[in-house]
Amino acid sequence: MATNIEIEAKVLISEQDYKRVIKFYSKENANKIKQVNYYIDTDSLYLKKYGIGLRIREKGYYVLTLKAPMGEGLLEKKESITEKQFLDFKDKNIFPNGDVKNFLMMLGVDISKLKIQTKLVTDRIEIDNYASGEVFSIDKNTYNGIVDYELEMEGESLERAKAALKARCEELNIEYKDNEKSKQVRAMNTIKK
Repeated sequence: MATNIEIEAKVLISEQDYKRVIKFYSKENANKIKQVNYYIDTDSLYLKKYGIGLRIREKGYYVLTLKAPMGEGLLEKKESITEKQFLDFKDKNIFPNGDVKNFLMMLGVDISKLKIQTKLVTDRIEIDNYASGEVFSIDKNTYNGIVDYELEMEGESLERAKAALKARCEELNIEYKDNEKSKQVRAMNTIKK
């Protein structure tokens, strides 16, 4: 299992701005990625109450990820799972064995009550700046009948990620306004409970 700290700055943008950004970066050497995030919680949204995110991401393979808030960024625990483990959880509510499960149990989470609550599909264009260690992403997200657009900058510190994203926004003539709600929070907030 990999454990790391995820640090990113994000800005929600309009569809019109999204189209402009795509056009602006059309000649860049970029990776196009489609990923599906399946967000997991109990029916009472126990994890959400504590700011913990749990998902399975599908993008040709499956990764189970837990995110917990820290002072700066998020503690992120990831482990690869098989398609069979994903389907067993999705169809039979059998949570994959491993370090994420053990960590959740250590936190007192009743694993038997966890299930997929919603999903979000991201069409992403990713531009790496290896020299600075930053990754710039242009995302179109679809969840529960909603489509939103987002710019993301991952960096080694929140200050550097925000500064780099502000610079990109200025270059693109887009107002920089921090978006502190993750994709998971936005998708989970649309669930009627």
